[in-house]
Amino acid sequence: MKKRIDRLKLQRSKAHHNRFTVGRFLQIVVALVFLVFVARLLYLGISKTVNGRNLSARTEQLYKRNQVLKATRGTIYDRNGLAIAEDSHSYTIYAILDKSSINYKNKPEYVVNKEKTAQELAKVLPLSVRHVLQYLSPKHNAFQVQFGVAGNNLTKVQKDKISAMKLPGIKFIETPARLYPNGNFATHIVGLAQPEEDQKTGSQNLVGTMGLEAWYDNLLSGKDGYQISSVDAANYQTPNSNQTYKAAQNGDNLYLTIDSQLQNLLENRLSFVQKTYKPVVLTAVVEDIKTGKVLAASQRPTFNPETKEGMSKSYRNILVQDTYEPGSVFKVLTLAASVNSGNFHPNQYYNSGTVAVNGSVIHDWQKSGWGSIPFSQAFPRSSNTGFVHIEEQMGAKTWGKYLKKFRIGEKTGVTLPGEQAGLISFKLPVDQVVTSFGQGVNVNVMQMMQAFSSLANDGQMVQPQYVDKVTNANGDVIKGYQIKKVGQPVYSAATRKVVLANMKQVLNKRIGTGYAYKMPGKSIAVKTGTAQIANRKHGGYLKGSNNYIFSVVGVTPADNPRYCIYITMRQPQLMTKPAETILSSIFKPLMSRVIAMSKDEEDSPTIVLLPKLKGLTYSAAKKEAVKSGFDIVKIGSGDKVIDQLYEKGQKQESGSRIFVLTSGKITCPDMKDWTGRDLHQFMSLTGIKLKIEGKGTVYRQSVKPGSALKAGTKVTVVLKE
Repeated sequence: MKKRIDRLKLQRSKAHHNRFTVGRFLQIVVALVFLVFVARLLYLGISKTVNGRNLSARTEQLYKRNQVLKATRGTIYDRNGLAIAEDSHSYTIYAILDKSSINYKNKPEYVVNKEKTAQELAKVLPLSVRHVLQYLSPKHNAFQVQFGVAGNNLTKVQKDKISAMKLPGIKFIETPARLYPNGNFATHIVGLAQPEEDQKTGSQNLVGTMGLEAWYDNLLSGKDGYQISSVDAANYQTPNSNQTYKAAQNGDNLYLTIDSQLQNLLENRLSFVQKTYKPVVLTAVVEDIKTGKVLAASQRPTFNPETKEGMSKSYRNILVQDTYEPGSVFKVLTLAASVNSGNFHPNQYYNSGTVAVNGSVIHDWQKSGWGSIPFSQAFPRSSNTGFVHIEEQMGAKTWGKYLKKFRIGEKTGVTLPGEQAGLISFKLPVDQVVTSFGQGVNVNVMQMMQAFSSLANDGQMVQPQYVDKVTNANGDVIKGYQIKKVGQPVYSAATRKVVLANMKQVLNKRIGTGYAYKMPGKSIAVKTGTAQIANRKHGGYLKGSNNYIFSVVGVTPADNPRYCIYITMRQPQLMTKPAETILSSIFKPLMSRVIAMSKDEEDSPTIVLLPKLKGLTYSAAKKEAVKSGFDIVKIGSGDKVIDQLYEKGQKQESGSRIFVLTSGKITCPDMKDWTGRDLHQFMSLTGIKLKIEGKGTVYRQSVKPGSALKAGTKVTVVLKE
C-alpha cells in the first residue's frame, strides 16, 4: 500500500515538473515574440521603411491626389470666325454589377434594381427596356458591363440626363472628342483629330491625324497643367494643406482662309455630280490667286469627320497626295513660256490633225483636224499638234527651263501632310513634246493652282495657303497672313495679256472648246482639259470614252484675274452628258458666287495697323512685324532698330515690306522684285539716292548686293513690268 502511495506521489511530482517546464517554455516563447514585435516596432519607428519602402512617403502617397488639368485643343475657324472644328467630350456608359462594390459610406456602388435602372436608361439610350435588361443580366458573372454601340459616344446632354436619375452603379468614362459641326466640309483640308492613349499617363489626348489638324498639332494641342493636393479618407481636400498647381496652357486657334458660304456651295455641287455621274475622283479648288488664299477646296470621295462615315474608302488627300497627268489645261503654262521666250508666232500656219515625232504619231482630239490653221487657234481649239510645233519652236532646253521656273516636279510646301512632288518624263524628243499638252508630266492639284497664280501677279507665282492667322487662347494674334512669293516664271505683262486673250477665245462658240462655260455678261477666261489615263497594268493609256481626266480652269476678271477655279473629274461611270456639261454644273454656280464676292472685294487688299518697331532689337522687331503680317527689311548691321519710316498705327497693306534702320555699316541689299514704294522707303531711311529707270519691279541693280554703301555712292536700279 505504502509503495503504491509513493508511486502516485512520484507521478504527481513528474507531472508538476512537466507542467512547470512547459509553462516556462511558453513564457520564454511569448517573451521572445513580444521582444520581436517590440524590436520590429522600434525598427519601423526609427527607420520608417518596410522592404526598402518609406512608410511616410507611402502614407503621404495614399492621401495625395495628382490631378492632370487638361488643356483645351484650339478651335479652327473659317475666315469669318465660324467654328469648323472645336473641342468636345464624349462619354461611354457602364454598369457595375458586383455586389462587393460599396463606398466609404457603406452605400452600394452597384446596380440595385435592374428593372428600374432599365426603365430609366431606356428613356435616354436608343435601347428598349428589354435590351437594357439583357445587358444588365449577363449569362456569366461580370464585375461590370457596357451597353454596346448604343452606350458609346454619348453627348454631355445625354450624360447629364442619366446622371440626374441618380442610379446606383451607373458610371461614365469621359473621352476627349472633336466636334465637326459642318459634317462634309473641306474634310481633307481641315483634317481630323482623334483620341489616342498616352502610354506614360494612361490618359487619352486628342491627336491630329490628317489635314491641318495634323500639320498644326503641336500648336493646337496646348500643354496640360497639374494640381497636387492632400485629401482625407473621403477624398476631400484637407484644410491648411500645401498645394502644387500649374495651369493648363490651352492650344492656339487657327483662322482659315476658307469661306463657309462658298465652301458649302462647292460641297453641294460636288455631291450632286458624284451622285448623278459617279466619277471615280472629283476635285475642286477656288483661290484668290493674288494672295494665295484658298477660299474653298474639296474632293470626292470624302467622308464625314463627325460620324466617320466613308472614312475607310477616302482617307487620302487627293489634292496633294495623288498625282496625275493634267492634260490640256497645262497648255496655259506652255503658251506663257512660248510667248515670254519670244517663240510664239500667232499668224503662222500649220497643218492640224496629226504630226510625227521620231516615229510616233500624235493626233488632235479631232483626229481629222481643221486643215491648215494659224497658231492663234491652237490654244482655243486645244490642238495637240499645234502645241507640238510650239514646243519645237521653243526648243526642249528653253521649255525645260520654264518647267523648272513653274516649279513642276517640286512640292509646293502647302501645310498639308503627305504632299507628292510628281515627276516629268523629259529624256526623249517625244517625251518632251507631249509635256506641252500635259501628258508625260505628273502633278498634284495644288501645283497647278500655284502655277495658275502667275496669271494674277504679273507672272509672279504665290504659294497656296489655308491659314489666315493664328491667335492664342486669349484671342491675341500671334501670326498674321503673309503672301509667299515662290518664283516668277513670266516677267512680261504682255505675255499675260496674250495668254488671257487666248483663254477668252476658248469661250468662242466657233473655235473654242469651252463654250459650255460661257456666262453672258461675266468677265471670265477659261481653259479646258482632257487627259488620257496611264494603263498601269498593260502600259500605254486606257481606252474608252469615259477613261479620261476631264478638267477646266477659269479666272475672273478676265483682264486682271483675282480668282481662279480649277475642277478635275476622273472617269465618270455614268457619263450621260458631255464632260463639259457636267463640269459646268459645278463651275458656273461657283463662278457666279465668286463674281458676286469680287464686287465687294475686288482689288481691296487687307489693311492692318503697323506696330511700333523703333527701339526694339531686330529679332523682336521681326517677330512683331511677322505677327502683324508684314515682310521686314533690315538696313544696317546693328542689332537695335533706331528708326522706321512709317509710325506705329499707320495703315499698311498686309504682306507689304516694312523697312527698319539699325546702327552700323549699311550695305547694298538685294533689291530684286522691290516696288517703287520699297525704293522710296530705302532712300528716305538711308539718305542714299537711287537712279530709278523704268516701271514695275526691280529686276536689275548696278551695285552688287552686300557691297558697302558710302555717302555719294551712285546706285541705278532698273524696273520692269
